Amino acid sequence: MDLTPQLAVSSWSLHRTLGRTWPNRPDHDVTPVAEPTWGEGSITLLEFPAVVAALGINRVEVCSFHIESRDAAYLAKLKAALAASGVTLQTLLIEYGDPSDPATAERDLAWMERWIDAAAALGAEKARVIAGKAKPSPEALDRSAAGLNRIGQYGAARGVEVVTENWFDLLATPDDVDGLFARLDGSVKLNGDFGNWDGPGKYGALAAIFPRAVCCHAKGDFSSGSLDTEDYAACLKAATEAGFRGPYTLIYDGPDDDELTHIGIERDFIRAYFDA
Repeated sequence: MDLTPQLAVSSWSLHRTLGRTWPNRPDHDVTPVAEPTWGEGSITLLEFPAVVAALGINRVEVCSFHIESRDAAYLAKLKAALAASGVTLQTLLIEYGDPSDPATAERDLAWMERWIDAAAALGAEKARVIAGKAKPSPEALDRSAAGLNRIGQYGAARGVEVVTENWFDLLATPDDVDGLFARLDGSVKLNGDFGNWDGPGKYGALAAIFPRAVCCHAKGDFSSGSLDTEDYAACLKAATEAGFRGPYTLIYDGPDDDELTHIGIERDFIRAYFDA
């Protein structure tokens, strides 16, 4: 029996290859002008699915700032490009918004809902939202949970599963993750991320949250120039021993501009890990 989990690639892992961004945000909810954030790029997002398919991977995640417009015509082109390459849009990554901020939560939640509409139009399985950036407190967790329950139900009504991840100050520890999920109604799931936590307790902390996870950002550490295989294996061990069975989204954020080669290194390491 093949125990190798499904793999996906995030558009973030090719952010230099894509180059340009369209930073639509809650405070700037217009069709933005392209910015050469990481240069002009050598491919467009419409070419991204075919590039991933050439890696032997048929699932992707797309950052909201890589989508040039929520206009129906553009979304139809992107959906067609995915279909033509035989690639599934696993998750639309909604990169801004903060349900834990009482000053802007209503604005941000309404903006997130518009992006979930885009996820539904694209046929995305999931949409990832930020739980919050406030320091954890009962009040901040209550605000975040109220907003996430709203967003989760909004997504469910449109066939899009909403996930959040162990990211930013609100979810900086397993106890914070537990505190949030104790307040949720079940409509929001967890995306576990290898790269958002560090320190000596990292692997135990990952093991504590991965029983909840339905997907994973498998970010390898290339800070030394090559993959820290000991760290990557320990992250995979923590997840699998917690019962997680994928999918794993390959996240490359290292110093080398050759993103495709390093995505391939992560792909091959995970496949070999499970083959063993």
